[in-house]
Amino acid sequence: MNGPLEYQADSDTHPNPVSPYYPSIFNDVIGPVMRGASSSHCAASVRIGRLARDLMDGEIEEVLIQFDPMGSLATTHTTQGSDIGLFSGLLGWDADDSRLVESAAAIREAGIKVDIEIVDISAEHPNTYKLTLSKRGAQHRLTAISCGGGMVLLTEIDGAGLSIAGDYYETLLLTNHDADQVASFLHKTIEAEEILIIGLGQRVLIEIKSRVPLPEQLLADLVTRFVISEYYRLSPVLPVLSRRQIQVPFITCKDMLGYDASANKALWELAAEYESARAGMTTDEVLQEMRQIVAILQESICLGIAGTTYADRILGYQSGAFVDMMARGSLLDAGMLNQIILYVTALMEVKSSMGIIVAAPTAGACAALPGACIGAASAMGLGLEEMARAMLAAGLIGVFVAAHSTFAAEVCGCQGECGVGSAMAAAALVTLANGTTQQTVDAASMALQNLLGLICDPVANRVEVPCLGRNVLAASNALACANMALAGYNAVIPLDEVIETMDRVGKMLPSELRCTALGGLSVTTTSKEIANWLERENLQRSHVS
Repeated sequence: MNGPLEYQADSDTHPNPVSPYYPSIFNDVIGPVMRGASSSHCAASVRIGRLARDLMDGEIEEVLIQFDPMGSLATTHTTQGSDIGLFSGLLGWDADDSRLVESAAAIREAGIKVDIEIVDISAEHPNTYKLTLSKRGAQHRLTAISCGGGMVLLTEIDGAGLSIAGDYYETLLLTNHDADQVASFLHKTIEAEEILIIGLGQRVLIEIKSRVPLPEQLLADLVTRFVISEYYRLSPVLPVLSRRQIQVPFITCKDMLGYDASANKALWELAAEYESARAGMTTDEVLQEMRQIVAILQESICLGIAGTTYADRILGYQSGAFVDMMARGSLLDAGMLNQIILYVTALMEVKSSMGIIVAAPTAGACAALPGACIGAASAMGLGLEEMARAMLAAGLIGVFVAAHSTFAAEVCGCQGECGVGSAMAAAALVTLANGTTQQTVDAASMALQNLLGLICDPVANRVEVPCLGRNVLAASNALACANMALAGYNAVIPLDEVIETMDRVGKMLPSELRCTALGGLSVTTTSKEIANWLERENLQRSHVS
């Protein structure tokens, strides 16, 4: 390849709509490590809350949270965890903090007054948060969106249009001084990835993106030298930071196959090369990071099989009965598929009990890929190393989706979650079987083709039904497509074209079928009855406590 590839991102679906946009496996695809029902709701709102807390320098007395009635959050912010995630972030907690479920009480105890309004905020994205934060007479407004899979984009602060994805240390300077003079001084003085000047009437906002925090003494000098009236510092919320002039070896499946035409590398090796270039890590470090993620997933699977409980939940503990019947030979013989179903179920039950999971690529689709990969590897007698390599291969399939479409069900339906999870799982399974790179991408293509048009219609506004069944479907479909690819079946449509089709089909789906709980199974009589029952149970518990 000659020089970096360039790709113009879609501002409707990507966390950083600037060109070029190169997703990271550990930012965009496999991760975050989190608790909660939904990565778009829980993990993303934690990150938005943390950015908002930094804007207020950790001191918040009041916060007004506004959701647009035409967006997805108006109907799902309570039941899918946006509220508790946002409260956790405002308190400075992480997405995997065990206190997350208690954050509503904790924010009251912290003396922070919270109001939530459903009001027309002219939101262009269905997952838009508008916050007004106050402390001792000072007030700031910010707008942010959840882009899917836990990724976020802060788009506005106090009227200034910004693009903050949480992948840099951000320093914001407000001044009446000549902006070009300030910027010239900064370019000569600091190591910054980017310095932007944003006009705000009589004042200007200077945004500095850097990979390390600016030194305190430098900030003090800037305040004195250029009469900086205000400055704010926001810390990164993503594990992999960005940097200037990133170059990656490929950004489409077609590019990757051309890049590997003579090398014949396995997909996991190409994934390690890609993430090494994107993240500035060695390939060994990339593998070690994935080993740690697999270890977390293995522990969560064990916890799920042992048994989980949680009050605000539709489905109880079911994986225990499945494993018992497996042991007695009482199930239909499905080979390793039964092991996969067990692991998928266990992970979904951990998610529904607010235990620790890994969004892969999302929380709603957190079980299809790891359940299939770890379940099949266990049935084959393979170990941690093989699992990590297979998960890396799957991560690269997710990179192609993240670069050219979205994981957000609010934008693309469940085909962007369980559909993509199935494609990633199919690639992982072919990798476990030592298939070729072409076979892995063919399996991914077939798996995603099979689930095009899959809608998102959560029952009772919880990410449980039909999510459990669709994760099992995704894993089962992955196993079938993996074997078909290994046997040389023709995928016909290249993976890049299937991803493009998924994006187009998803945007044709009515909003009622994109995680708004306004259509499909969400509006059945039984769904409404379950929602009412859960609401009564929650109200009764709140009175008791």
